Amino acid sequence: MSPFSQYIDHTLLKATATKRDIIKLCEEAKTYNFFAVCVNSSFVALAKAQLIESDVKICSVVGFPLGAMSTEAKAQEAASAIRNGADEIDMVINIGLLKGKDFDGVKNDIAAVKKQLPKNNLKVILETCYLDDIEIIKASELAIESGADFIKTSTGVGSRGASKKDIKLMKSASQGLAKIKASGGIKDAKTALEYINQGVHRLGTSSGIAIVTGEKSEHKDY
Repeated sequence: MSPFSQYIDHTLLKATATKRDIIKLCEEAKTYNFFAVCVNSSFVALAKAQLIESDVKICSVVGFPLGAMSTEAKAQEAASAIRNGADEIDMVINIGLLKGKDFDGVKNDIAAVKKQLPKNNLKVILETCYLDDIEIIKASELAIESGADFIKTSTGVGSRGASKKDIKLMKSASQGLAKIKASGGIKDAKTALEYINQGVHRLGTSSGIAIVTGEKSEHKDY
């Protein structure tokens, strides 16, 4: 087993993903012993059916990719995903509220989702590509105050993915109170190891097979 496999959330979040693609994703996750698959909420039940007899977890994104939908919509999406078999939720922070300094709004948005999954991991996606250093630190703090189990760098849809600077800032802000997930642009074992050595607990990537086998990734996204 690769030393990287249990760090990886094997991810497929493309708008064009089909049921067949999700079934393939799940089969790959079982073959390579990845920690989880990460899918859009509409595919959670399908993934659950495919992984019913395996140890692979199911992660569903919520409010993906913009984070700008209503808090009620996010909470309902999270509740539906959990009912359908999701083990973890990766929600996108309301970036506009953060940048407008409506910090109570940001916290309430996260807390409403966390309320739907008191016993499941909540990962809060900060989308660091749109934030300056102070905003990354503040977003990390707000997420943790609101119940986040992980803080996560990116959706993979923004202008860039994770960076080592992002992880350094998030780690300093979290003070060990939440774990960190790096995502976006992680396509090879060298990059994966760099993040793990920085203290990252999970990697979100569509290039998990390339990472664990040492082959070249064919994926241009995430």
